[in-house]
Amino acid sequence: MTRIATFNLNGVNGRLPVLIRWLGQTNYDIVCLQELKTSDEKFPAEAIRNAGYGAVWHGQKSYNGVAVLVRGKEPLERRRGLPGDPDDTHSRYIEVEVDGIVIGCLYLPNGNPAPGPKFDYKLRWFDRLISYSQVLLREGSPCVLCGDYNVVPTPIDAAVPGRWLGDAVYFPESRQAYAEMLGYGWIDGVRRIHPEKGIYTYWNFSYRGGFDRSSGLRMDHLLVT
Repeated sequence: MTRIATFNLNGVNGRLPVLIRWLGQTNYDIVCLQELKTSDEKFPAEAIRNAGYGAVWHGQKSYNGVAVLVRGKEPLERRRGLPGDPDDTHSRYIEVEVDGIVIGCLYLPNGNPAPGPKFDYKLRWFDRLISYSQVLLREGSPCVLCGDYNVVPTPIDAAVPGRWLGDAVYFPESRQAYAEMLGYGWIDGVRRIHPEKGIYTYWNFSYRGGFDRSSGLRMDHLLVT
């Protein structure tokens, strides 16, 4: 069984020791990274290869950036960036093929403050993702769309849902876009296995020097065919 993980690093070079240690401890087959916050030239490919992983990445200086790491082999790049907007320069999507499985790693816009231009961009980007995801479904290959969606799909995906009513990650439009993807046939991998469990992928770690357990959110997802 192929083991896949997603990890928003918030800076790959600054957290490189953490990443290398984590790769050694977990031994995942495929790892999708978001928020690299580095140019293509400064991506730490050699250190990652020394840790036993091949890599394909789509960097951007100081912002965004996505990568796919594959244990013991070099992934085959299929696509860099989502179709649908040639003027979008943000590095938010990269797609590879590994042993017949298509892996799309994505970093969906946060959208805050909302409403406003950033939220409008989030919804436009989501629309492009939904359209392209249908292309992948029609191809018929096993596929995973994995990463930081910046969407909390349902109340069970937040430790305290009421805290997020004014946040773009919990706005009805964001949740509806995610539900639309599921409606086309994508499967939420976590909810298929744990339909009612409170599972979170994000916490406010600046709270009094530690994790604020009441801030838990599930907004990083693996959608599978």
